Amino acid sequence: MKKIPVMGLLPALLAVVLGASSNAAADDETFRVKSMAESEVQIKFFSQDRHVVWPGPDEHYTLSDYGEHAFRLRCVNGEKICYGAWVSGDEDRYWGAGYNGSEGCSSCCVTCQGGQTTTYILRDPVRR
Repeated sequence: MKKIPVMGLLPALLAVVLGASSNAAADDETFRVKSMAESEVQIKFFSQDRHVVWPGPDEHYTLSDYGEHAFRLRCVNGEKICYGAWVSGDEDRYWGAGYNGSEGCSSCCVTCQGGQTTTYILRDPVRR
């Protein structure tokens, strides 16, 4: 049986590990959102591919005016991200994926590719 020197395997193993990690390149995706709702709105963003929530699991961004807001998210290239927004104090009145990201939506998600979304305009939702 022929012995393979360990030192000969180390560079090859290191190349495989480093090569695999380079496939998960980081990007920034900017969500643009404008609330036209009469009430204050809260919003957060949910990764569909990792256990990541922006700004954090127990946090949210607040929209308290009619201005356009830009949310720059650090994400993995190719990662699917959905927004969820709701009227402050009323999680049953929501847009997109809703309060906890579990609601279905037809156009609230994008694929991270280092760009920016068109502006999502939130109008007063109906009570669900």
